[in-house]
Amino acid sequence: MSDATFAWILPAAFVLDLVIGDPVGLPHPIRWMGRLIASWEKKFRKRFLSERTAGVLLAVTLVAGIWLVCAAALTAAQAVHPGLALGFHIVLIYYALSIKSLRAEALKVYAAIKQNALGEAREQLSTIVGRDVEPLDEAGVVRAAVETVAENLVDGVIAPLFFAALGGGPLAMAYKMVNTLDSMIGYKNERYGRFGWFAARLDDAANFVPARISAIVISLAAPLVRRSCTRAIKTAIRDGRKHLSPNAGIPEAAFAGALGIRLGGPNFYNGRLVEKPYIGQALRPIAMEDIKTATSLMLASAFIWLLACWGFLVA
Repeated sequence: MSDATFAWILPAAFVLDLVIGDPVGLPHPIRWMGRLIASWEKKFRKRFLSERTAGVLLAVTLVAGIWLVCAAALTAAQAVHPGLALGFHIVLIYYALSIKSLRAEALKVYAAIKQNALGEAREQLSTIVGRDVEPLDEAGVVRAAVETVAENLVDGVIAPLFFAALGGGPLAMAYKMVNTLDSMIGYKNERYGRFGWFAARLDDAANFVPARISAIVISLAAPLVRRSCTRAIKTAIRDGRKHLSPNAGIPEAAFAGALGIRLGGPNFYNGRLVEKPYIGQALRPIAMEDIKTATSLMLASAFIWLLACWGFLVA
């Protein structure tokens, strides 16, 4: 496959995700990854005495394995026909993206609030956040929705395109395995504190560069939705490291600055209050329209980053 042909794979996958999204009825490798992690966790825990060793080996095996499987499948497809390899490559990167589904899920929360159905809004929110939603008032629901849009811009757009531009579909899918491992076993609790520590650190390392790129991309996108570029980058620099995560705070701070609202703060997780610092300045009260603006900012950021990655490939 020529470099010129490969350069068009990213926009093709991007458009495919915008059009199709994540159809519930179709098979999705991310769901397969989740089932694989759950199944192999039991096997690795039984085989190794040390939880840390088991967790490290599970993560390394699955991440390396998914890369090898995808690379081998691409090689086989290329041997059959270049067109088959091209289509398979597009599908791999498409599966690594989640632009349409992220926007759709956030707008479901917005629609429920607009209909004064706070209970339904909390229920919709519970499908995309890990915090307890019952204690949240309307402002809390909006804040959580904006935060998850900001954070998932990195996980679902910036990072997958970053790794796809560097190493194609196989590397993008390896990143999604890292991401899925973190979401399933990367918790600091009794069950996963030792077993999942490596998966969590691996995810932090994988997202380190994409998260910092996101601050620039979000700032450039802010004027496209009539928000402040300068405030976005200044807030990302000032407040990006306040978050408990080394990466999540950066896009959240950029969104907070662009929208002129305050994010973060204490939240309940499994009934336990977790104190978190506030991010951004409340130049005005947070409002339900901030969810719509956040999804528009996410889309604008996604397009800008796609153009940057495409330019890198064709240069």
